[in-house]
Amino acid sequence: MCSTQPSNRGGPISSETRINDRIRVPEVRLVGPNGEQVGIVRIEDALRLAQEADLDLVEVAPQARPPVCKLMDYGKFKYESAQKARESRRNQQQTVIKEQKLRPKIDPHDYETKKGHVSRFLGQGHKVKVTIMFRGREQSRPELGFRLLQRLADDVSELGFIEANPKQDGRNMIMVLAPHKTNKTKPKANA
Repeated sequence: MCSTQPSNRGGPISSETRINDRIRVPEVRLVGPNGEQVGIVRIEDALRLAQEADLDLVEVAPQARPPVCKLMDYGKFKYESAQKARESRRNQQQTVIKEQKLRPKIDPHDYETKKGHVSRFLGQGHKVKVTIMFRGREQSRPELGFRLLQRLADDVSELGFIEANPKQDGRNMIMVLAPHKTNKTKPKANA
């Protein structure tokens, strides 16, 4: 007899923690609510102890033989683990890459303005991707763009260093500058 519905057997393994009646083994190693070792007990006895203490039986180490289960308040456990995950995400540092675009025949005043922007970004601790855009006949003179990028890197060398050397990418030439480690300041210092 062929059925079109998938069977319950052989489905994907759930990564969800098993609790109470979902634990399907004959015996477990039980840990009490305060961390004390109770020992290896039958699953029925462990469930009865959990009901008497008004707690949940939570499988904490399913790979162990027999699996390790702990008596705890599962709702509180899930809340605290979510709080820890949120806190660890908050402490991760975000890498911000700012971009500055130039042309090979840039006016000296425009160059100083763009250099000021790059200096400000590096001073705030951000990486800067500097792009030189070539148009028309400028594409046959990539050395002009290369010299301009080297000049910019030399001008801001006290704030940052070249992380990715200038390279031609189609009509553009790209270089990445990164701030020095000692120069980093927190962008959200007053928050």
